[in-house]
Amino acid sequence: MTRYVGLLRGIAPSNPAMRNANLRRVAEGVGLRDVRTVISSGNLVFDSDAAAEEVEARLEAAWPEQLGFASTSIVRSRAEVDRLVAADPFAGLEHGPTSYLLVTFVQDRARWAAPPVPAPDGVAYRVVGAAHGAVFSVTDTTVRSADVMTWLEKAYGTGVSSRTWRTVLRLRDALAQDR
Repeated sequence: MTRYVGLLRGIAPSNPAMRNANLRRVAEGVGLRDVRTVISSGNLVFDSDAAAEEVEARLEAAWPEQLGFASTSIVRSRAEVDRLVAADPFAGLEHGPTSYLLVTFVQDRARWAAPPVPAPDGVAYRVVGAAHGAVFSVTDTTVRSADVMTWLEKAYGTGVSSRTWRTVLRLRDALAQDR
């Protein structure tokens, strides 16, 4: 049995179909166990005997069928999240009023070994690295600039889902909690 986190793209808790109770119900319906939600933005923590790719496929098939929306569903094991956090990709940087630390998870495992795509010149964000199936970017929030999310989608495709570094740390803690 593996402990996983599911990172769902484009979840809006104001949409009744996307509320946590519905997300948990669907996840349980595709065979995931001990399903919990973390924050109201499409984060699931659960157990499964299936491989991450199989869980992704099950979830992505279930969302439109059962709740009427599509969502890229990226699944990472507890061990993968622990390695990502241990890598300390934002060493010396702080998420706060002037800087935004963002982790963008890439679903396509074939792209994991590729070097990160550099951010374009003249924007208020920069890529500080890529590892463990994720791209790490920092945005200077004191400067008005092009949207980092739009650029990330152009650079990596729609099979991505982003979380702040603070949220990733909360997910790591949720994965470590006793059931």
